[in-house]
Amino acid sequence: MPIPKIGNVKYKVKKSSAGLGLFAEDPIKRGTWIIEYVGKVVNGKKEVENYPENKYLFETSKTRLIDGSARSNTARYINHSCKPNCEVEIVGGRVFVKSIKRIEAGEELNYDYGKEYFDEYIKKPHCRCVPCKEKRI
Repeated sequence: MPIPKIGNVKYKVKKSSAGLGLFAEDPIKRGTWIIEYVGKVVNGKKEVENYPENKYLFETSKTRLIDGSARSNTARYINHSCKPNCEVEIVGGRVFVKSIKRIEAGEELNYDYGKEYFDEYIKKPHCRCVPCKEKRI
């Protein structure tokens, strides 16, 4: 697959139910490439195994990860949802976020972080995505 072309998507970091989140400023069509998850690339099995753990690490293979903890990585503000409107695709060791349904202006961008991340970082306090919060009410 060729490297995706990021669309001319406008978004804004704002307060969300999970802290800070990334919100669409204009409607986003289904199938639009929105943003790339960027940061320091850590290569090699030994380096990956010894890299300090943080919740912004994105594993792209067993021997490569992206440390997206820098605030310049706007994609780090996309929160988890059990009913996401985006998905992540890894292409050529890079991480891209794409809409999987139409997203309205003002709507928060989110994707499913996956079972391993969910069990380690989210499940313990509880999931704070909108669908899960609505179930608890």
